Amino acid sequence: MMLDLRTIYVVSAMTCLVLGSVHLAAHRTGRFGRWPAWWGVSNLLIGIGSFCVSLRDFVPSFVSLDAGNVLTIAGYLLTFFAVRVFAGRPVGKRYCVLAIACISLPVLMFTVDPAAVSARILYVSTVCCLCDLAILRQGVAIHRREKLFSAGLLAWLYMPTAAIFLVRSLLAASGQIAGPSAFGDNPVHGWMAATAVVFLTLRSMVIVLMAAERSRNELIDLAHRDPLTGALNRGGLAQRVPFSRAQSFALLAIDIDNFKQLNDQHGHVLGDDILRLFARVAQAVLRPGDLLSRQGGDEFLAVLKDMPDAEAVQTAEMIRLAFSAAVMQVPGLAVFPTLSIGVAASSETDVDFEQLLRKADEALYASKRRGRNRVEASAKGEQAA
Repeated sequence: MMLDLRTIYVVSAMTCLVLGSVHLAAHRTGRFGRWPAWWGVSNLLIGIGSFCVSLRDFVPSFVSLDAGNVLTIAGYLLTFFAVRVFAGRPVGKRYCVLAIACISLPVLMFTVDPAAVSARILYVSTVCCLCDLAILRQGVAIHRREKLFSAGLLAWLYMPTAAIFLVRSLLAASGQIAGPSAFGDNPVHGWMAATAVVFLTLRSMVIVLMAAERSRNELIDLAHRDPLTGALNRGGLAQRVPFSRAQSFALLAIDIDNFKQLNDQHGHVLGDDILRLFARVAQAVLRPGDLLSRQGGDEFLAVLKDMPDAEAVQTAEMIRLAFSAAVMQVPGLAVFPTLSIGVAASSETDVDFEQLLRKADEALYASKRRGRNRVEASAKGEQAA
């Protein structure tokens, strides 16, 4: 079955214009950041460019060929920049304008001869294929970094369109898409264009799903974190703690010494500053996969995955010393808070979290009884002054 390529271009243009308008309207709400503006403008440019191309033989060539192809390429490049903005990557406006000018304007050299269809299609298809591959790479990076399922889906949606543009480039290079008219009788060309329209729509839907999934994850993360220190709360720790019997871990039960006296003498504002200071110091010492939770008041719990007891004691000692050094830099303190830390590490036969937590608490109380500002290990009675 033959498909009318001019009609497909018109349908594609209308689709992009509607999608672009929707994304610009979403941007005006101020609830989605800057990426809908970039995505919306990119769709509008692709839509206007496709519509100009569809008018070939009805309007002057500088409108259908020159303006149409330049706007289409500019729109595809803006799509790539829109995904970078969504990913939180820096996008300089001057760099963006320069890149669009350097890549889209060379297409004009193929329009000196309006019959140079193959060369023009080859250039435009190659640029669009490279843009799709770059966006695919960005989608994979977002999926890995933010664990967004929809970002992986976006990457998959750009894979077929990159393949379509690659095939289109090969057909143009071999002369199978050629002749004085861009709307020839090649059935493969028509079906590829129709398929591309479907993916244009799906991609705009998926990026909205990405924004919704990111917002959901951010809300869940906020609900699982202590608003003062940024550490996990009890609920957040329960969601992340390793309960698997196949995984060993160590617990650090941490208490800030003299915290009540600090609040009484310096006020709760400074007390809050000290809590935030401890959280920053502890996170700087802990590894990326370790967990820090505020259990309440001045009590914290650290979960160290796959760490033996001796190394856990060493980590606790590093936190204690780093906090003492940081506190000494706070001006005007009359009461100097320190840390008492109890350490308990699991073994192959002892990986019950609640039992390990009780051992860490017992070691913490032993630290306080023996003078505070120290680390006590539960497993083998190991200690560090």
